[in-house]
Amino acid sequence: MTDTRRRVKVYTLNEDRQWDDRGTGHVSSGYVERLKGMSLLVRAESDGSLLLESKINPNTAYQKQQDTLIVWSEAENYDLALSFQEKAGCDEIWEKICQVQGKDPSVDITQELVDESEEERFDDMSSPGLELPPCELGRLEELAELVASSLPSPLRREKLALAVENEGYIRKLLELFRQCEDLENADGLHHLYEIVKGIFLLNRTALFEVMFSEECIMDVIGCLEHDPALGASPRRHRDFLTKTARFKEVIPIGDPELRAKIHQTYRVQYIQDMVLPTPSVFEENMLSTLHSFIFFNKVEIVGMLQDDEKFLTDLFAQLTDEATDDDKRHELVNFLKEFCSFSQTLQPQNRDAFFKTLSNMGILPALEVILGMDDVQVRSAATDIFSYLVEYSPSMVREFVMQECQQNDDDILLINLIIEHMICDTDPELGGAVQLMGLLRTLVDPENMLATANKTEKTEFLSFFYKHCMHVLSAPLLANTTEDKPSKDDFQTSQLLALILELLTFCVEHHTYHIKNYVINKDILRRVLVLTASRHAFLALCALRFMRRIIGLKDEFYNRYIMRNFLFEPVVKAFLNNGTRYNLMNSAIIEMFEYVRVEDVKSLTAHIVENYWKSLEGVDYVQTFKGLKLRYEQQKERQDNPKLDSMRSILRNHRFRRDARTLDDDEEMWFNADEDELEDGEAVVPPSDSKAGKPGGGAGEDEDLMDPISKFMERKKRRSRGGCVSFTRRALRRSGKLSLWGLCSGIKVSSMSCADSVADQSLYSNLRELLLKTPRLTVYRRDGILGFLEAGH
Repeated sequence: MTDTRRRVKVYTLNEDRQWDDRGTGHVSSGYVERLKGMSLLVRAESDGSLLLESKINPNTAYQKQQDTLIVWSEAENYDLALSFQEKAGCDEIWEKICQVQGKDPSVDITQELVDESEEERFDDMSSPGLELPPCELGRLEELAELVASSLPSPLRREKLALAVENEGYIRKLLELFRQCEDLENADGLHHLYEIVKGIFLLNRTALFEVMFSEECIMDVIGCLEHDPALGASPRRHRDFLTKTARFKEVIPIGDPELRAKIHQTYRVQYIQDMVLPTPSVFEENMLSTLHSFIFFNKVEIVGMLQDDEKFLTDLFAQLTDEATDDDKRHELVNFLKEFCSFSQTLQPQNRDAFFKTLSNMGILPALEVILGMDDVQVRSAATDIFSYLVEYSPSMVREFVMQECQQNDDDILLINLIIEHMICDTDPELGGAVQLMGLLRTLVDPENMLATANKTEKTEFLSFFYKHCMHVLSAPLLANTTEDKPSKDDFQTSQLLALILELLTFCVEHHTYHIKNYVINKDILRRVLVLTASRHAFLALCALRFMRRIIGLKDEFYNRYIMRNFLFEPVVKAFLNNGTRYNLMNSAIIEMFEYVRVEDVKSLTAHIVENYWKSLEGVDYVQTFKGLKLRYEQQKERQDNPKLDSMRSILRNHRFRRDARTLDDDEEMWFNADEDELEDGEAVVPPSDSKAGKPGGGAGEDEDLMDPISKFMERKKRRSRGGCVSFTRRALRRSGKLSLWGLCSGIKVSSMSCADSVADQSLYSNLRELLLKTPRLTVYRRDGILGFLEAGH
């Protein structure tokens, strides 16, 4: 088995600052003569080729991230990363790297100071602070170099951040920015870009609060427009934010602090996503405070809106008001969707309070109204909101729909509206339908249903669903399968039917009598199997999967339903129409029949052989159908000879078997007796005396019973050399087999192979009767050997 601990993916950072996957392999460390040192080697798992050969340099800064990632730079613009499948493998390689560099493996970065001597490091630690040059146009280049040189060192970064913060440097820089723009000083603007970008990488909340203030944030964005890599064509981010992006208050926000916070969060998010360049490996962790700034802003916005009861009341009132125009409702729904998406950043207890507030305000009745509208965009946004609610608390949604069914018709129930939107999705790829099907699956999943002392949510909700909703879900299936083949077989319809079948298959697996009653009473399986004639293979396979799940339950109610309606017929027909093609259809059908054979589903085995054997007997490239026929014949044999079946049951039953490892004294003496005491030609088991009577009983009564045994022993002696049984005491002892025998009516009965006994059915039948008439007779079995011993001997 391959060691997955050392399994890695190799990544390199391209010119666009995006990670390229160079392949998957297994990493090792060892001395490489050519590189004159310990190196990391990665060989591809596909062909063993060398994906990476990198010397572990003592001065290279290696960084461990997220427990399974090691990153480093081998050149100025060449960053590498190893992504491990398992944390244990990452830890092993990290220890090797730290061992070469003489570092403690507990650190996450091996070189904290880059290109600094010990003297410089001591000077940094002993100096009180970092002195910044005057904030003047002529000193911008010097300042840009100072910022760039300070970033690699955490200590120098800290000192630089303190100096910028204490001297109010950011506002001075932004004043210079306005001067450079007025003067069209391109060099100065390029230096300011590098300086402001470096200040972002200082990762300090106090600096962000200044930069993102109302009076500074647009100038900060302006500085970041002048990337030297763009030359004389700067970006126009400020134009977009001031002219294109418009803030709309769908419900007037009376709190100016809340309004300012929303503006700020949007702009900072824009800076993170659109303005700042993609961070390199070492810069990514330097922006963690920026991520946190946005995160806490969103939490604060949700909390402030949640506490404003007037705002939420007005929101839901306008959402459900029929007089609200379409454009306004569209804006309201989009706002509510964004509101719910912000809630995903909340801690669990805060998220609970958020959704309880929305529930109390009537979000589910509002969604029911919105989903009934004709506007596709509004319905799409409402679906996204509904998905947040289902993901948070499916029980809350189930409770609502069960309550509303007491007041509303089935057509306007919330779940039926969801099903109808799934069925009527106009997207050629059915993207919306797939999303809605996932929501329905969550709602009908018994695993997330609650059970209390007073009621069981599973029972109540499933009863509701099958009574009020299942007919809506299955309507397209029933409408399209009225004949021998699908009435509509286009791609979009087939995709929809496949989704419905996927949900029905889930119900078969997870629901019990509800789905069973529905399938049998509505003859659903017969309708589903019509789809095996579809020209779309994926739909035919979905139909087969549905039947396979039903058969896999081994439920005789289902089996009788299948046999009564001859529902294997369309399966056999599809198999024969597929011909000799080796494809998924062929494999799926054969696997279904193989399951019936292996699991020995007797009723289905008999049904298949009796009705479809002539069609399937020519299939000889697999042994499945011949195996089914053999199973069927064995069943018939047992039915025709119940005595034989009973005897086999006795042989399988351990209640008639004593511990086979224990020998009675008589048996042990017989085994230990010297074989030489027997004369040549003397049979170990003499021929049975048909006239010998059973002690305590009449001889005539057992005469007929013992006759087949006598004949059997005579045949055994004729086969053996010298006319006697070939099993001698010593041979039996050497073979390791325990000779089991007994005394029946004064006649020694030799060890008898089960295979021999099966061949002689009449003997087997008589042995069974003999056992019934001889209560003191014990039957033994070991290693396929059958024997008898009467108690007391």
